[in-house]
Parts: sequence; structure tokens; C-alpha cells
Amino acid sequence: MTVYEDLKWRGLIQDISSEDLIEKLNAGGLTFYIGTDPTADSMHIGHYSSFLISKRLAKAGHHPILLVGGATGLIGDPKPTSERPMITKEEVAHNFEGLKKQAENIFGFEVVNNYDWTKDINVIDFLRDYGKFFNINYMLAKDKVKSRIETGITYAEFSYMILQALDFLHLYETRGCTLQVAGSDQWGNITSGIELIRKKIGEEAYGMVMPLITDSHGVKFGKTEGNALWLDKNKTSSYALYQFFVNLEDCMIIDYLKKLTFLSKEEILDYEKKNQEHPELREAHKRLAEEIITDLHGKDAYLHACKISESLFSDKIWELSSEDIIASLKDIPNFLVEEDMNIVDVLVNHQICSSKREAREMVAGNAISVNNKKITDEQYTLGKKDAIDGKVFLFRKGKKNYYLGICK
Repeated sequence: MTVYEDLKWRGLIQDISSEDLIEKLNAGGLTFYIGTDPTADSMHIGHYSSFLISKRLAKAGHHPILLVGGATGLIGDPKPTSERPMITKEEVAHNFEGLKKQAENIFGFEVVNNYDWTKDINVIDFLRDYGKFFNINYMLAKDKVKSRIETGITYAEFSYMILQALDFLHLYETRGCTLQVAGSDQWGNITSGIELIRKKIGEEAYGMVMPLITDSHGVKFGKTEGNALWLDKNKTSSYALYQFFVNLEDCMIIDYLKKLTFLSKEEILDYEKKNQEHPELREAHKRLAEEIITDLHGKDAYLHACKISESLFSDKIWELSSEDIIASLKDIPNFLVEEDMNIVDVLVNHQICSSKREAREMVAGNAISVNNKKITDEQYTLGKKDAIDGKVFLFRKGKKNYYLGICK
């Protein structure tokens, strides 16, 4: 397949600004940029899916520039429903450094900051040199602006597309950048940049957008949505990533393999067949987890996540350290446990069960375990003898409800 055909097959192209771009993508040699605003000090899996395309295009002979928006991050790209909260210049600077380091480590490409070329533009020059090229009716027709007309949009947010267009123009003039790549929610901003380049210097530039990665409910991943899977292993552990991908709904797995890995078409079709014939083996899911975690955190981190997953819910839990358990399960309900407490009191005091009656029924029904040991006596007293390293209790209620207790 050509580069364009491969991207289409993987579902990575939702729209392009011109059919002429197809031949240019296949030929190689374009300088392009893809960007993100520093709203946090780590990227998440939504960024990863978008930024992976820079690696794909680099393999095809194109030159990527990764832009972290120190300037645009101070304004905020309009959300469809409400205004983004402003963050301080200090937060933006901190986040920029975090994202720059992360992008360089993961993707290995040049990182630029649009604050460098916008910080010295005064308001008169901004209006004369850039604002005069934007027709208000044109701006109002953009989807993000249009969706906010009823609820209201500030002038700062309204100007965001001019700032992003200015970025494209600057990189075109200084770096020979002729293509901007982004998620589909940036289509309006990209086409504004293309128009600015055409009107101001009479040259042609191109844009390409890809569908956003979403969860099974169609919600995109991100900080605002509250479902971010962070690329920083200190924010989302390798184990947490492993669990997410291994437990991904079957209907999502092939789409994720196409968009989030470099596996060939033949390999992915083979995993699709395996998933249809033996979904219980989770082979496609495990390969997805392996590819992503290895790319982000390294092979050792992936193998460690596998070991933790295998050990946590079996007799091998005692082979793990309390530090491993706490780090891996920090996202489940957790609480401090006093030493030598009756099991029924622990279950009720920490809201694992709603009442002593329910707690007794659960214990009598073999539905409560601590560190994978069934507790069947309602008079049982929990002590450090039951805790991993004398510190940690993993409670399970029923088959799927887990809670983490940490000794005081």
C-alpha cells in the first residue's frame, strides 16, 4: 500500500484540504507540524494517537515538527460548550517543559514553542498584520465558534484561531512547513491557517485531520473529560495501562490496533480472526498493551505490568512488594486500616458493605477475600500477619469489586 492507502486503511484520515495532498504524502519530503497546548504537564493517550502519525510520516520520508503552544495555551482553544478556565503563565511554562521533555523522549523529534514568535507582537501589529485577513462571517461559520454563539464566547477565545493560523504562517515562512496535521476537532483552525497563508503571501498549504480516539461510549480521552490515560508512568502506571487495554471491549480492539500500533495489515487481520474465534484468550488485547507500554515505558515496564497482573489476583500476590501493589492499584478505592480490627467492622467502616448485616452475609457466602484468601469467619480479626509486607490488604467483594487497605 502507498502511505495514503495505509493511513486510510487504519482510519487515520478523516479529511484533507486538497486532493493534491495525496500525491505529496506518497512522494515524501514534506515538512509538517502537529501541536498541542500545555494544559497539563503530561500528554495522554489521545495525544499519543495523534502524535504517532508523526512517526508514520517520518518513516515515509517527511519531516515532523512538534509544536507545544506556550502562547495558545494561555488563551485556550474554545470548547464546544463552555469557556476553558485560564491557567497562569507559571503553570503554562511548567507544563511546556514537561511536554517538551516527554515529546522528545517518546517521539524523538524537534519541539518548538509558539510563545517564542508571538510574545513580542503588539496588539496593533496583531490586528493589522493578521486580524485584517479574517472575515467575521468566516470565523462565525466555524463549528467551534458556531456551537458557542448561544451561550457566548469571549473575544480571547474567538481570537484563538487567528493565533493558530499565525503559527502555520510562521512555520511556513521560517521552516518551509506546508502541512498541518491534527485531530478532527482542529479542522476549522487548520483551514484558517491555510487561508491566511494564501491571502498574505499567495502560497498554498495543506491540512489533514484524523478521527479522535474515543472510549466505547464515544467520549474522547482527555483531562477535561476526566478519562485521561496519562503517558507519564507516575500519573498512569504501566499496570493501569495494561489493565485498560486488556479489558478493552472486543468491538474496539481492532480499531485501536490499527491506530495505535505499527503492526502490519496482515498481522492485524490475523489478530482480528483470533479475536473472533477465541475472544477469551485476549491475544489482540495483550498485543496492543505490549506495543503501547513498550513504546512509552520500555519492555521491562511491560513485563513488570504482566507480572503484577498475573500475581495480584492469584496466590502469587505474596511475591509482590507492598510498593508494587500500592503503585499499581492507586486508582481503586483505598483507605487506611487500623491493626487488629474485626473483618465485619472493616467492611462497614470503609463502605465495602453498607451494613453489618450485609457484611456478615458476604462473609458467610464466601464473597469476601483479603489478599486472595477467603475470609469465612465473621469473628476474624485482621492483623499485620494478613498484610503484604505487613502493610497492604487487597480486599475483594464478589468477583470484581476491589479495595486497597493500607496499615496505619
